[in-house]
This record gives sequence, structure tokens and C-alpha cells, in this order.
Amino acid sequence: MSDPLQQHLRAALAAMPPTPLCVAFSGGPDSSALLHALAQLPDARARGLRALHVDHGLHVDSAAWARHAERFCATLGVPCDVLRVQVDGSGGVGLEAAAREARHAALAAHLREGEYLLFGHHRDDQVETVLLKLLRGAGPEGLGGMRALRAFGPGQLWRPLLGLPRTALLEYVAAHALDCIDDPSNADTQLARNRLRHEILPSLLRYWPQACDSILHSAALSRAAAEALRHDWLAAFDRLHDRVSGSLDMHGWLALLPALREPLLDHWLHARGLSAPSAAQRRQIERQCDARAGQLPCVRWAGTELHLWKARLWALPTRAPISRDWQQSWQGEPLALPDGGELSLTVPHTRLAEPLQMRLRHGGERIKPAGDPHTRELRDLFQQAQMPPWRREACPLLYLDDELIAVADLWASDRGVTLFAAAGALPRWRPGR
Repeated sequence: MSDPLQQHLRAALAAMPPTPLCVAFSGGPDSSALLHALAQLPDARARGLRALHVDHGLHVDSAAWARHAERFCATLGVPCDVLRVQVDGSGGVGLEAAAREARHAALAAHLREGEYLLFGHHRDDQVETVLLKLLRGAGPEGLGGMRALRAFGPGQLWRPLLGLPRTALLEYVAAHALDCIDDPSNADTQLARNRLRHEILPSLLRYWPQACDSILHSAALSRAAAEALRHDWLAAFDRLHDRVSGSLDMHGWLALLPALREPLLDHWLHARGLSAPSAAQRRQIERQCDARAGQLPCVRWAGTELHLWKARLWALPTRAPISRDWQQSWQGEPLALPDGGELSLTVPHTRLAEPLQMRLRHGGERIKPAGDPHTRELRDLFQQAQMPPWRREACPLLYLDDELIAVADLWASDRGVTLFAAAGALPRWRPGR
């Protein structure tokens, strides 16, 4: 008779559609047991079983670990691709979270259409996840723990081992004498999950031996509650979300019950590739919804900034401050702007008769738009055009002989109109956000 882990996976595969399978293979004990057990199953091999290993480059042995992953897979006759990523720890989310984001982005980018990406997360991982979510003040969605199956890139992320304890995987590794990577960071109790695993949970279990069962039971109830609420907040999201601008109706969102308001906000942010706020940041957002007219509140957290403007919520990725002293000579070639945007001409390869000096706003700039009898302050023009405040600071201003002759592709003076007409092309501005 086959081993219990293989039996578990055989039953799990039988309950799933016949989709291609790919294992997120770190080389540690959990993913090694998962991949080895799957490789023994004809059904898994018939689905094109393969592996992806992510090399974060954060440890001196990471290249050796990648070679180990390739050798391990080769002995099983399973294709393995090594994905090398650059981890940016400057975004304020912490190195651990930044590495996870980089890893998931790489895995999603290399997943095939309709393919299932399998992770080796198990029952003990689920307990730790629920406790961490509780300590961070999560609601029913977070307290429901990791989903066994969810959309991921062009396919699905599948955790088939959530019902098995860590000991079942370690016993499989020992029984089959699998050579596994020992990542020393897993013993670093400066990391929250490791502290919970090595220090807090053992103490908890000494006094409440049934703690894991109770935590998982509560997680199941939270997941059921989250699913029941999901129908209501998705309907509210459809009503409050503007697909064109990507913004949310601020007052409509604030009027929702907290049980709907929080998951709706998280759903909106995650769909935009942004992180969710903490409980304290949520309260700050709610307070800022009552800001006086004319104020431009902005709440920032790791990698995300949320603006409140025109009675709507606008979420954007955080960017580095833009120097107001930035300037550049421009004669019509595509030019990268400091916010990640671009200025070009509507007719490619066209050049202006004279180079212009491109600058950013300092305040107080004025222009007399062609056909307008009055000289206008840019502040007033921006307000009339309802340009978002965060976009105004990176709007390119075009000067000729120190005279402002055009504001991006929005307004041009008579002199600017003449210059562009002679070139047979107009400015085209693509904002960075």
C-alpha cells in the first residue's frame, strides 16, 4: 500500500479537474515532500508535473540552493525552472514581505494558462497564519486563514496539504531519506512567524493542548462568515467603484457597515496591486473622510498612498519625491518624466524647430491659452480641468526663452500653437499615474 501522503494527494487530485500541475519548490522539507510524493503518482505526471524554484539572491547560499533544486528535480525526472528575482526592501513593507511579493510576482509571471500552482503549506502553517492575522487585527476574511484554492496569475494557487500536520511531511522526508535545504532564516526568531512557531505556540500548547484544533475551528467559522459577507460587499463594490477612474465613492463606502467596508477596501486595493492598511490606518482613512472642503488628505502606508479628493478615494503606489528643480531640454523625442510618465509628439520621429526647456511646477505659473483673452494661473486651470492634485506636480511645463508656451498637451499659448503647427505634431503626455 502506498504511503499516507501519496494517498492524500491521490484523493485530492481525483477531486480536481485534470489541469496541469506546477509545484512552487523551495527545496525545504515541505515542498520536497510534496514534489516527491506527486512524482510517484501517474495522474500527476500525466498532468505535466513541473517545478518552479525562486532564487531571491538574499542568502550567500541561494545559488547553491538553486542548483540543489535542479538536481533534486532531475532525479525525479521533473522539469524545473529557476527564477531569479531582485528583492526591493526599500518600500517600507520589510524584507520578508518584499521577498514574498517578488516571489509571487515571478511565479505568477511563469505560470501557464489554467495551470495549478501547488504550495506545501500545511495545517501548522494555517494555525500560524490565523494567529498572525489575529494579532494584526484582521476581520473574518483574514481570520479565515489561507484559502485552499484561489485565483493566481493565469491559473490557480492550490494548497492541497492544509489538512495535514507538519509531522506528516517530516515523516515522509525521513522515510524516503530526502535531501532538503535547511534555510537558517527559518530559525531566526526576529521574524514574527518564527517567533510564533518556536516560542509562543509551544508555550500555548502546554496549557491548551487543544489550541490548534480550536484555532482552526474558529478559522472555519470566520471563512464561512467571510463568504456570507462577500456577496453583500461585492454588490456594494459594483455600485461604488468607477471603472474609468478606478476610484471609490467615499461617502458610500463610509456608510457601509464595518464588516462590509473593510473587505471591500482590501479587495479594491489588492485588485490594484496595492497592500491593505492596518487597523490604525483604516481609522485614519475614516476620519479623513470628514475633512473640510479644500483639504487634500492623503494616508500613506507601505507601498501605498490613498488620496481623498472630489468625495472619492484614489489609491496609488507610493513613489519617490520629485525634485522641483528637475528640468530637461526637449525637441520632440519620447522623454521619460520623473513620475514614470512620458512626453512625446503625436507624430513619431518629428522634431521641433527649436528645443524647449521642460520644467515642473514651482507655483504661481501663468499662461495665456490660445484663443483666451485672459492670462490664467495654472492653479485655476488645473482646478477647472479637475486634474488630480498628485498629478499636477509632475505635469511637464514647456518653456521657450523662459516663456511658458505649453502645459503638457493641455494648453498652449499662441506662440506654442505656432511652433507645434510648424512641426505638424502636438505634444502627447502620458502621466505616470
